[in-house]
Amino acid sequence: MNSLDILDRLIAFPTVSRQPNCELIRFVEDYLSGLGIECQLVGEESGTRSNLYAVVGPRDRPGVMLSGHSDVVPIEGQDWTREAFRLTRQEDRFYGRGTADMKGFVACALRAMALASKRDLKTPLLLALSYDEEIGCVGVRKLIAVLADAPIKPAFCIVGEPTGMAVATGHKGKTALRASCEGREGHSALAPLAVNAVYMATDLIQAIRAKQAAMAEAGARDEDYDVPYTTLHVGTIAGGVALNIVPKHCSFDFEIRNLAEDDPAAILEALQQAAASIVEEARAIAPEATIRIETVNAYPGLATAPDAQVVNFVKSLTGANATIKVAFGTEAGLFSNSLGVQAVVCGPGSMAQGHKPDEFVTLEQIERCDAMLLALLDRLEAGL
Repeated sequence: MNSLDILDRLIAFPTVSRQPNCELIRFVEDYLSGLGIECQLVGEESGTRSNLYAVVGPRDRPGVMLSGHSDVVPIEGQDWTREAFRLTRQEDRFYGRGTADMKGFVACALRAMALASKRDLKTPLLLALSYDEEIGCVGVRKLIAVLADAPIKPAFCIVGEPTGMAVATGHKGKTALRASCEGREGHSALAPLAVNAVYMATDLIQAIRAKQAAMAEAGARDEDYDVPYTTLHVGTIAGGVALNIVPKHCSFDFEIRNLAEDDPAAILEALQQAAASIVEEARAIAPEATIRIETVNAYPGLATAPDAQVVNFVKSLTGANATIKVAFGTEAGLFSNSLGVQAVVCGPGSMAQGHKPDEFVTLEQIERCDAMLLALLDRLEAGL
């Protein structure tokens, strides 16, 4: 099968995050096993979601790892004009959920593994497929824990998120948080005698907005990003049960997307201090008032040096002269920070099409990815 044949099969699996990916993983395992490639599965005890890890070539030396995630974002509420989980072609565009983000790369990587199985590689080619990346790089952590105990780590990692085949050396880290505010309920006619949890939440949100403004004005900057500073964002809020009841409970979710120069723990500490001030005022009326801020999920950013070996290596495969940084998070930061593997992000398609209805990848992008991976095989056969 060529890359588009494989992509056709991959798109047909509706591997939405938090849903089983076992059918897709079974297809990949069967495909690689038929080529004589042994696969290792690492996942949940239920067996419904799993990572897959495979190696072609010698196992006594570091290799180059191709990394992709198997999950896609939901299609509910989106106005698709074609079937989301069936690959369809219109001119040189291939439509379907996950074509850009990021089954297009996975398809190319599987083709590369098949071609590698017929070569005498001096340096191994590794494949890592993960689950539940879209909800915070959840699944890959189990695989990283296994690789951390392995005697030999990968030398380089190429995470194939859509970059238009540009070589990306950095992305921001993300910390997802939930603030739970507890006040004191009361009749709305006597509102000043109660403590409004919605007000507590909005006061803290104002502190978040003030922190964001300060960082935008005078914080660290990296002009390689579309938004060149650390951002804070509130995404959801819920509180209250009826208009005539002063709400006792209110919670909201927010995030920090930080540059490598900014410590999210320090930013959170400043917000904890703001929360403590809000609670101190509220306790003049309701001693039971509290604000709890919990971390829901976090992953590190990627900050690979522009002159790192992996950067020069992948640039030599693509013919690129420059590098970029991407706004979205990837698993590359975890491979770099948790495993100590030099990593870049480089894959077909554009995130401008990701997460949208009628998501697509172009033929030109798939062909460029295939060409990069063929160049990689030549290097691996020569021993890098």
